[in-house]
Amino acid sequence: MRGVEISEREAEVLAAVGRHLTNTQIASRLHISVRTVESHVSSLLRKYGVTNRRELAILAAREDEQAARDEPGAQDEQGGRGTVSGVPAAHTSFVGRAAELAEIEAAAGQARLVTLLGAGGAGKSRLAAVVAAASRHGGVFVDLVPVRDGFVEEAVAAALGVAERPEAELHTVIAERLGRSRTLVVLDNCEHLLDAVAGFADRILAACPGTRILATSRERLGIPGERIVRVGPLPLASHAQPPHSAGAPSHAEALFTDRALAADPAFTADPADIAEICARLDGMPLAIELAAARSATLGASGVLAVLSDRLRLLTGGRGADGRHRSLRAVLAWSHDLLDEEERALFRRLAVFAGGFDLDAVLAVTPGTAAGATADVLGRLTEKNLVVRAGPGRWRLLETVRAFAAEQLAQSGEEAGLRELHLAWASKVAAGLVAGDAGRRFDAVADDLRAALAAAPADAGDVAHGLARCLGRLAYARRFTREAYGRFLEAAERARSPAEASRDLKSAADCTHVLPTGGHRHFELLCAAAERAGQAGDGDAEAVLLATAVVTTARNPGWYVIPHEELLRLLERAETAGDPDDPVVAAWLASARAWTASAEPYSADPRLAEEAVAAARTAGDPVLVSAALDATVSAALRAGRVRAAHRIGRERLDLLDALPRDDPRCAVEIVDIVHVAVNCATAAGDLPGALAVAREALADDLLHEQYYLSSNTIILPLALSGEFGEALRYAGEAWESWLRAGRPDSGMMLPVAVGPALVHGLRGDHRRYREWRARTPAAATGQVFDFSALAGFVDALVAVHTGRLDGAAEMVGELFSDAANPLYAGYAHPAGAELAVVAGLPEAASLVDAAETAAAENAWGAACLARARGRLHGDAAELAAAAEAWERIGARFESASTLLLLPDRADEGRAAMTELLKGE
Repeated sequence: MRGVEISEREAEVLAAVGRHLTNTQIASRLHISVRTVESHVSSLLRKYGVTNRRELAILAAREDEQAARDEPGAQDEQGGRGTVSGVPAAHTSFVGRAAELAEIEAAAGQARLVTLLGAGGAGKSRLAAVVAAASRHGGVFVDLVPVRDGFVEEAVAAALGVAERPEAELHTVIAERLGRSRTLVVLDNCEHLLDAVAGFADRILAACPGTRILATSRERLGIPGERIVRVGPLPLASHAQPPHSAGAPSHAEALFTDRALAADPAFTADPADIAEICARLDGMPLAIELAAARSATLGASGVLAVLSDRLRLLTGGRGADGRHRSLRAVLAWSHDLLDEEERALFRRLAVFAGGFDLDAVLAVTPGTAAGATADVLGRLTEKNLVVRAGPGRWRLLETVRAFAAEQLAQSGEEAGLRELHLAWASKVAAGLVAGDAGRRFDAVADDLRAALAAAPADAGDVAHGLARCLGRLAYARRFTREAYGRFLEAAERARSPAEASRDLKSAADCTHVLPTGGHRHFELLCAAAERAGQAGDGDAEAVLLATAVVTTARNPGWYVIPHEELLRLLERAETAGDPDDPVVAAWLASARAWTASAEPYSADPRLAEEAVAAARTAGDPVLVSAALDATVSAALRAGRVRAAHRIGRERLDLLDALPRDDPRCAVEIVDIVHVAVNCATAAGDLPGALAVAREALADDLLHEQYYLSSNTIILPLALSGEFGEALRYAGEAWESWLRAGRPDSGMMLPVAVGPALVHGLRGDHRRYREWRARTPAAATGQVFDFSALAGFVDALVAVHTGRLDGAAEMVGELFSDAANPLYAGYAHPAGAELAVVAGLPEAASLVDAAETAAAENAWGAACLARARGRLHGDAAELAAAAEAWERIGARFESASTLLLLPDRADEGRAAMTELLKGE
C-alpha cells in the first residue's frame, strides 16, 4: 500500500474502512456526508487497484499492522501486538491478582471459552480489562451491563462496527468479521443475559476457530468446553502468600492504601487498622475502594469504627454471604453519608442502563442548574459511587447501580423518573434522526431500548415517537431486523389509525433489505392502506394500494400476486384517492402502466411515459424512479436495449436525492443499481456495468448483498476476461445464497452463468458442466432472465474450444423466437459465429440476421464483426473486432481475435499469457 498518494481525509476514511465501519458510521465520526464518504471510498478503490470494500479493509489492516511493527518496542514473538478495542480506560492502578492472571492464561491455553466467575464487586471486570489490554491479539471488549432484551449480538456488532445484511443474520456477519484469525472477544457482565450470551458464544466458537471468548459473570454460561476461573476476594493479611509481614502488605491492604492516597496524598495509617478494615470487608475490592474513599475525612481508625458499628447491625455469617453483607454495608454507609442533594441524584442515576452525560442527567433532574448538578455529580465521583466512562461521560458500576435502584424504588419517585427518562430518550432519538452528528446511536442505543421497554402500553405519543425513531436509527445503523420490529411496535403503540398506517408502511419498506420480505411487504402495505382508510385519508389509502401494485408488478420473483388481484387493488385505489392530487395521480399512473399487461415486469410504453410525466410533476424522486423503471421495462420488452441502458443511467442520477438512512428509499436504491448494472450488461457496456457494480460493493447499504452487488458483477467480469475475480465473487455469492435458504430468484442466475463461461473458456469442462448445471433448464419468465444466456455460453465455449458437436442445434436455439430479446445481442452474434466456425450452410444468412440484435449490444457488435471476418477471411474485419472488444474491456476476446491475424498472432499470444497469468 505504501507509495500510494492519498489525502489526509482519505487516510482517515481508509483507517475507518480497515476497522470495518459502515459509511454511515464514518460520516458520523468524521462529520462529513455519507455521499462524501462514498466518493472517498470509490477513490481509494481506484488508487489501490482493489475491487471491493473487503479487499480495501484487508489492505488497510495490513498497513496498520506494519505501522505498529515499525514503532520502537512494538515487536514481539507474534510479529506485532494486537489491540482489543473498547477496553475501559483505567483511572487507577491495578493491584494484585497475579495468581488469577496465571490461572486465566493457563485456562485460555486449554479452552476457547473462559468465564471469570465471582460475586458482584469482586473485580471481575477490572481483571478482564487487564487481560484484554495485555492480549497479543486483536479483539473487542463488550460491556453488557446496559444490554437488555437479548440484544447481545447488536452490542457486539456495535463494538465491531459491523451491520447485518439481507442474506445474513447478525451473528453470521459477526462471524465473518472475526473470521479464522486469532481474536479475543470479552463479554463483560453476562449474568442477566445468560441464555442469549450462551447461544451467541456457542455459535461464534463453532464458526470462528481462532476466536477466544473471555466472559465475566456471577453464573457460568453452561455450554460445553467452558473453563471457569473463580475470582474471589483479595488475599488478606492472614492469608497472604508468602507469609504476611509488616514490609509486605496483602493485596487487599495495598489496594486500600493506594485508593486512600488517591483521596488524600497525605494519608497515613496504622497498618493494623488497614488490615482490620480489609478483613472486615472480606477482601472485596469494591467495598475496599468505597471505604478507602472515606478515609480522607475519617482516617483509617474512623473508618474502622464506623464499619464495626454497621456490621454489627447486620445478621448472617461470613463466607460468600458475608461478602455480600460487607459490600452492602459499605454501600449503605456511603449512601448514608451523602447529603440530601447527593442522595437524590444518586438514586436517579439508576434509571440509566448504560453511560450518561451531563445533558442526560439534567433531563432526569428537572429544575436543577447545570453547574449545581455537575458539582453534585463530581462529588459522587470523588466518593467512588460514580465512575468516569470517558470524556464527559459517567456510569454506575453494576453493583452500585443495583443498590441505587433499590433506593429509587423506596423513594416513590420511580414512576415519575421513568417518564422523565422516556422523554429524554425520545428527545435524543429524535435528535439523532434529525442528524445530530454530535451524538452517536451506539453510545445511547441501550438506554433508548431500555426506556422503550419500560414504557407502559398507554405511554402515548412519547413512547410511540421513540419506537418510530428507534426504527429509523436501527435502519441507519443497518440493524434492519430490529428496525422492522421497531416499526411494527410503533404501529401497535400508535394512538391513531393514521400513525399506525405510517408505521406499517415503514415496516414494509424495511422488507426490501430483509432476506424473505416479499409476502410481508405486500401484506403490510395492504394493512397500512386499511388503517389509512379508517383514518379517513383516502389519498394515503390510494397511494399505499398503488404502491403495493407497483412494487409487486416490478418484482415478480419476489412475491407472486395474481394479476386480477392487482387490478382489483388498482380499482380500489382509483376510487379512494383524489385524482387531482399530484402524488395520488402519479402513483395511479405508475400502477396503470405496470398492470396493463399480465406479463411479469412488463409496462405499457405509452402509459409509462405518462407515469414519468406525472411523477416529475409530483417532484418525488422515489416516484420518478419507479416511473422511469416502467419505461426501462417497456424498452426491454421491445428489444431497445440501448434505450433501456440510457434510462438506467438516468436513474443513477437520482441516487443523490434518495437518503440511505430512510427505509422509504430502499426499494429504489436497490432497484436503481440492480437494473443499471443489468441494462449495461445487456447493452454490452462492460465498463459501465463494472463501474456501477463496484460502487455498489463500496456502499454500506448495498455492498455484499448477494442479489445486488456480488452477483451482478460476475457476468461482466467473466465477459471482460477478469476470470479470477469473477470466480471469487461467484463462490462467495453462491455460498451466501445457500446460507439464505436458496431463495427462488432469477437474480442469482449470473452466479452460475458467469463461472460456467470462465471454466468453459479455460477448457475446464468438469467445472464448466458443474456450474452450467446450476442454471435452470427453462426460462423463468422474467426480463432479466439469465438462463437465456446459458445457450450463449455454450456457443461461445464451443467457438473457443472447437467442440462443435450439436452446433446446429445450439444455433437453432439461439435464434429461436422463444429466446429472451434482452440478450439477443449476445445470443444472435454468438450463434452466427458458431455457425461460421462449424461450417453450417446457413452461416452467411445468420450473420445477416444477427445485425439487428448486434446493433443494441457493443459486445455483440464486436462478435459479429469477428464472425464476418472469419466468414470472408477479412483481416480488416477481424482487426476491427479486436479493437471493438478492447474498447469495452473484453480482453480475452480481443486477444483471441488477434490470434486469428497472422501478423498480430504474437501480440495476441502475449496478451493471452498476461491475461491468464496467475489465474
